Amino acid sequence: MIKDGEVNNKNKNRFWKKSYDAGLSDLNPSEFEITNIDALKGVFKEFPNKLAVEYLGVHISYKELDEYSNQFANMLIEQGFKVGDIVGICLANMPQYIITWLGCLKAGCTISGISPLLSEEQLAFQLKDLASGGKRLGFVTLDAIFAARLINFATDISNLKLIVTTNIADMLPKIKRILAKALKKVPKGKVRPIEGKSVLKFLNIIDKYDKTSPSVDISPDDLMYIQYTGGTTGNPKGAMLTHKSTVADMLIIQRWLGWDDRRGLGIALSGFPFFHIAGVFFAVNCIFLGWTQILIPNPRDTDYICDKIEEFKPTDLVNVPSLFQLLLKNPKFQKLKLSYINTCITAASPFPEESQKQLEAVVGSGKLIECYGMTETSPLTTMNPVKGKKKLGTIGIPLLNVDLKLIDPATKQEVPIGEPGEICVKGPMVMKGYYNQPEETKKVFDDQGYLHTGDVAVFDEEGYLRIVDRTKDMINVSGYKVFSKKVEETLSEHPAIDMIALVAVKNPERPGSELVKAFISLDPNYTDEDDVNKIKGSIIDFAKEQCAPYEVPKMIEIRQELPLTTVGKIDKKILRKE
Repeated sequence: MIKDGEVNNKNKNRFWKKSYDAGLSDLNPSEFEITNIDALKGVFKEFPNKLAVEYLGVHISYKELDEYSNQFANMLIEQGFKVGDIVGICLANMPQYIITWLGCLKAGCTISGISPLLSEEQLAFQLKDLASGGKRLGFVTLDAIFAARLINFATDISNLKLIVTTNIADMLPKIKRILAKALKKVPKGKVRPIEGKSVLKFLNIIDKYDKTSPSVDISPDDLMYIQYTGGTTGNPKGAMLTHKSTVADMLIIQRWLGWDDRRGLGIALSGFPFFHIAGVFFAVNCIFLGWTQILIPNPRDTDYICDKIEEFKPTDLVNVPSLFQLLLKNPKFQKLKLSYINTCITAASPFPEESQKQLEAVVGSGKLIECYGMTETSPLTTMNPVKGKKKLGTIGIPLLNVDLKLIDPATKQEVPIGEPGEICVKGPMVMKGYYNQPEETKKVFDDQGYLHTGDVAVFDEEGYLRIVDRTKDMINVSGYKVFSKKVEETLSEHPAIDMIALVAVKNPERPGSELVKAFISLDPNYTDEDDVNKIKGSIIDFAKEQCAPYEVPKMIEIRQELPLTTVGKIDKKILRKE
């Protein structure tokens, strides 16, 4: 057994494999030498009449999904799009996203998910960056975004050749669609022609074009996605993910979770946005498996989510931790009988252990599975076992076909078991590199081909990993390293705290040293009637009891709410700027 303090001999034996569920072993690489379209093509013949997508009461079968996406693909081909051309999809979680995604796939196009919440400047940056490679570019978005943002800079992008607009209500029955727009219950915008661009309406595409599947020759090494990172520092970068890398991660996860034994039997509900790699990854898994997906247009509407859970009785829930925490605050969720749920999967941000225990008390013990990944890894690389030991608060163990090491960011040497180090991964799901940024690509890959993730974690002797921080989130207090995630999890146990984020502030008295500042939103159920200063004092006293002296926040700022990214993470970038 490897003991604390021992280096894992460069992980030659991948010591974590002893913690795998019985019967699990690496996939043969030949299994993922296929394209996404090869992986998905059987499902439409196998489950033509099965419900594929439910959205605001609208039901779309696998046969309809197949035909709609064929129409979209045939439109792209008629518009001159070829293998490797790019289509940006800037939509919420709605049927049009899945239809567009699948249509792009069938036409051989590379897909880029783009958040509808981006500002005009951010949207322009991503589209211009996508266009910088010289490929023909298409863009699918809401009519409201077209009118408010896109129209202001579209003519500046010469190879933006196609714009497709849709509305949130477009897939609703005609009378509901008309009423929703007339009563202004959905955002809308005026769409007009733009010189040099084809501007089409989504509904016209699925009325006009041929429903038969086009024949396009693509290979496993062709680009599937240019998926942009969150841009924690600087501008976002486009991670290039191939068909092979995305199929590999999908098949590995299905084997790990036993989903390949539940083909056609699942009902899925997720609040992860499709424009995020985690959201589209889960959606693609559902299509591959012939599952029903319940689409959530507004993940903050927990009453709606509870109603859909009660109506459809999903077998699998996948959400960012903050959404699970919002659900736990809703009395309707607490009252649901959730014996039909098989798994609750969570990733993308820290999930306090106390909240995890509360969730398992509702959904059932052993059903919560915490995992880890990033845009650059298609996305998942570690996960807790399904049948074996789960360790709440950890991100589990490295997945099948994954090699992983922890290194000291300063020395670049592998750290001993039990010591914090940057996660570095190698495997078939790792990206090809950053789009048109060879220098940035070189910065994140070492000479052995490991991707440096920027996340700091600790291995235990059984191979389970516990994230302690991002390298850029570590706080240097007079030479001591403060791992913000560790302190945040500790302080979140204080009854007054709902959400907390620690950031570094320069210490004016000690150049090169930093101070710990805590941004806090209060738990709405906190009944202490003391004033704000007394609450801050109580938190400081709690921190002094639970943390090392250098970890105790020197400043606390209480806010009504903390800024969140589009996927529900606390946005420390905004807090740092302030």
